[in-house]
This record gives sequence, structure tokens and C-alpha cells, in this order.
Amino acid sequence: DVFIPSLNIGIEYNGLRWHSEEFGRGEKYHLDKTLQSEKQGIQLIHVFEDEWIDKKEIVKSRLLNLIGKTPNKIYARSCEIREVSSGDSMKFLEQNHIQGSVGSQIKIGLYYNNELVSLMNFSKPRINIGGKKEEGTYELIRFSNKLNTSVIGGASKLLKYFERSYNPKEIISYADRRWSQGNLYTQLGFDFIHFSQPNYFYVKSKRRENRFGYRKSILVKQGFDPSKSEKQIMQERGYSRIYDCGTMKFSKKYK
Repeated sequence: DVFIPSLNIGIEYNGLRWHSEEFGRGEKYHLDKTLQSEKQGIQLIHVFEDEWIDKKEIVKSRLLNLIGKTPNKIYARSCEIREVSSGDSMKFLEQNHIQGSVGSQIKIGLYYNNELVSLMNFSKPRINIGGKKEEGTYELIRFSNKLNTSVIGGASKLLKYFERSYNPKEIISYADRRWSQGNLYTQLGFDFIHFSQPNYFYVKSKRRENRFGYRKSILVKQGFDPSKSEKQIMQERGYSRIYDCGTMKFSKKYK
């Protein structure tokens, strides 16, 4: 829908219904567009309709960052590093991260003039996306800067603090292929491990809903027909699936 030739960046606006299985947009539809663009040297960004409706300012901030037009710049060396409370972490992520808040064990922030401007969250690997809980292994589950703000050197400073303070054996993390090519992880010394297959959400009206709450085991407990598949039950309820582009898994191991 938008192409910036000088930067080789494209932007797709994906209406939820039109881009769902209801209109024949299958599992690989968005990923194939991304791969075709990459073959032409183009990074393609996918913005879902509900992101633009619910998180427009976050979307605009991310797009400005991608095209190098972030209006506010702060140097990490001018910031104080602190561990962040759960409440402050949740609030910051809701206001500044496209995926919103998340529970995490370790929350480390950079403060500029006593204001939180950058946040990194760590936890034990999430089992529901294939993580294994091994001693000394952590997952970097969120990294976010304040809206319309670039904290230069911020990610590196936060990660080094975590490494010194928690002595990890390994850190894993995932980059969303709708938004990222994983460049930050490479800069931080992570190794690429593999691509994941696209994930799906359920769509009804103008919102995506996480599929985790609609597993067949849950639907059967709610009284739906156990002889039918999850997909059949959800279609009968008026829901359709929409797929993302999958993720890239990265790992950083320590001796």
C-alpha cells in the first residue's frame, strides 16, 4: 500500500476480514508477500487493522523509527539504569509496545531526568511457544523505547546490565517478521536459530483474538461438539483465522 523506494521499505495495511481465511488468505499468504519482497531487497511491514485502530500512536512511532525519522534522541550514557516495578513496567509497555504488557520476572529500565525511557523484560522461556525451562536460560520477551524516542545505545546498556547481574547461560528471543528483520539481535551478539511458521489469530468484527483461549480442549469443556475440530467450531461461531508472518528465533550463549 505504501512504498518508499529510497529506503526499500514497503508497508501493507491488512484489513482483518479481507486478509482472513474467509477471503482465501491462507497460512502462507502474508509470509509469501514478505519473502517475495525480500527477494527484491525490500523490507515489507504488515500493519493489522486493529493495531491501527487501537495503537495508532505506537504504529506511527515504529514507522518513524524504521525510516530514520524518530524526532527525539537520547544517549544511553546520559541515563540511569534501574530495576523497574511490575506496575511501572505494565504501564510503560501498554503505552509504548505494539504487543502490550506482559508478566516478567526481571524488568530493567533506563531513566532520563527521572523518567522511564527504555525498558527490557526477561523471564524464563515460555513453554507455550516451545521454550524449555533450563537453569540459567532466560527469554528476552520485550524491549521498548518511549514513543517517538530513540535511546542510542540503550539496548546494549540494558543487556550488559542483565548479563552482569544475572549471569545467564543462554538468552533466547523472537523477532516478529511482520515488523523486523532481526537486525537489533545481530548487533547485540545473538545468533539466528530458525524461522517459525506463521501463527494465527481469530477474527470477529474489528479485533484479533489469541488462539490460546480457543483450544479444542477449552471449547469442549464449554459444551461444544467434541467430534468437530477447533476450526470447525470457531467457524460455526462466526470466527475466521488470520495469519501473521511467523517469527525469527535468536539465541546468545555464554561460556
